[in-house]
This record gives sequence, C-alpha cells and structure tokens, in this order.
Amino acid sequence: MTNQYVVIMAGGIGSRFWPFSRAANPKQFHDILGTGRTLIQETADRFEGICPPENIYVVTNRDYAALVKAQLPYLSDDQILTEPIGRNTAPCIAYACYKIHKRNPDANIVISPADHVISKVQDFKDTISEALSFTAARNVLVTLGIKPSRPDTGYGYIQYKEGGEPLKKVKTFTEKPHMELAKEFVESGEFVWNSGIFIWNARTIIDAFQKHLPEMADIFEEIVPIYYTEAENAAIDNAYSLCKNISVDYGIMEKSENVYVLLADFGWSDLGTWKSLYEIAPNKDAKGNVVDGNAMIYDTNNSIIKVSSGKLIVVHGLDNFIIAESNDVIMICPKD
Repeated sequence: MTNQYVVIMAGGIGSRFWPFSRAANPKQFHDILGTGRTLIQETADRFEGICPPENIYVVTNRDYAALVKAQLPYLSDDQILTEPIGRNTAPCIAYACYKIHKRNPDANIVISPADHVISKVQDFKDTISEALSFTAARNVLVTLGIKPSRPDTGYGYIQYKEGGEPLKKVKTFTEKPHMELAKEFVESGEFVWNSGIFIWNARTIIDAFQKHLPEMADIFEEIVPIYYTEAENAAIDNAYSLCKNISVDYGIMEKSENVYVLLADFGWSDLGTWKSLYEIAPNKDAKGNVVDGNAMIYDTNNSIIKVSSGKLIVVHGLDNFIIAESNDVIMICPKD
C-alpha cells in the first residue's frame, strides 16, 4: 500500500452549479448532498484503506489552498499542489505525477476528480484495488467505464473491444455527443460513460507524456530537482505559463495504444449540473420534486428547489424547473 497514491483534482469553479458554486467557493468545498461532509472530503474519505493519508495529493487553484487545508487538515503543504492558473487536466496530472515519481519511482497512482458522487463505496474501493493490481504489474493506462443508464449528452463515452476480462482494450473516445448519437451508443451496448477516473503507474504516465505531449514533459522534467523545496511555487508559475490548455483525454488517452477500460458499477455521478443532482437525489416527493431548504410548493412537478438561507421560497405551477437560491441570487430556469 505504500506504493499506492491518490491525486484529487480540485481546481474547477463548478460554473454549471451557479449560483451555489461561485469562483471564490466552488462546489467541491460544499456539502451539496446534505451528508455533513463536503464533496472533496467525501472523495478523500473513499480512499481510506487504498493508500495512507500521507500519499494523498490534491491539485487545486492557488486561491483554494486554504479551503483544502481547512477541509483536509491532515495534508501537509507538500501534498497540496497549487496551480497559478487553470490549464485543464493534462498539466495538472503532469505536475502531480512528476512530483510523486520523484519521491517514489514505483508509485501506483489513482487520479480522481473532487466532485464526483459514489453511492456504493465498498464497490468503488474493490474496483480501484482491482485496477491498481493491474497497473502495478503492467504498463497500461486504465480508465473506469460506467455502464450508461440512459443516453446522456453531458458525459464522454468510451467504446471498447469485446474480450479481455476484466480489462478491455479501448477503441474510441467520444466527448459529449449529441442526443441521437448518445442513443445509438447506449443501444449498441459497446459504449460506457467515461468516469474521468484514471489509474496508472508513474513510469507509464511519464512515458506517455514524453511520447504524446513532449513539450509538456520537458517543462515538468526540467523542474524535477525543485519539487519539495521552497522554490517549487515559482517554478510552477513559470511552467504553467508555458503549458498549453489541454485535457489528458485529448493529449494522452486518445493517442495512446495501451489504454484499457475497467467496467464498473458503483453508483457514480459526476454531479456536473443541477439536473444531475436532481437525478441522483434519493428524497424525491410523490410529484418528483427535490426540496432542500425552506420552501412551500403547490401544483409543481419534477423540479429541484434548493434554498441556502433562512428565506422562504413559495413555488406554484412549475414543471421540470430548477429554483436555486444562494446569498444574493435566486435562479429560476427550466431543468433542461
């Protein structure tokens, strides 16, 4: 287990969850589900038993470092990697994996977003452990694929080759298709949702950066001697000014030959939108409404109503709507 590491990506601003998620305090730092734990805390909690706390790294925007420290106080400063600007997931992952590789060349790494919801935690841990057992012994890049429950245009899709149990060779990646294509994908039975959770060993991902994003590899290799020193932040500022804005999906996964998908079922949602929060909410009333906060509703169906203050919201005659109140904003719009 000492070779097992987790990198939590927590730099996004969650703009699709506005007004609840704001640039100064994005959704990963909120208790959106009413569990008593924020999304980033629940993410870190899920890896208990997968790796020791000192092997959890969080990559976040520099503005959120204090929030990370307050919510995950057991992390050392070296475990909180701060980005000066957002440059998508490829630089974020390169930063973390090069830094971990310096400390432990035999590292076996899980990459996880901070804002996903997992309802079957033990199934999740079992899947992660299975994936880590593959990547510890093989030079493969593994992503977790979720069997789609519906055609959804908000997720990326992975097509895989039949055979190869339980790891399946990836044929294609498709980012957020239109509805007709999403329906074809689901009906074919050959596609799964791309969870955005990745597993690999440090050497394999560094090899992939050197092959497919060589300029970015050069940038982060040059500053390897500076990791874990007081000069790290300044070196990262310079590195990020040179990095292009690109996702690891486009930059690495779609170009690599050694990409495999492990099919998984652990009650996953990426919780990217108000609509996705509505769909996973367990507390719908008889008319399909989800209500969190002080609200009186009449003749209203299939809507989500979230009130964060002591205000009373009265709703009448709406169907399939989002009503979200936070601080100085009330947003009312169709759920679609």
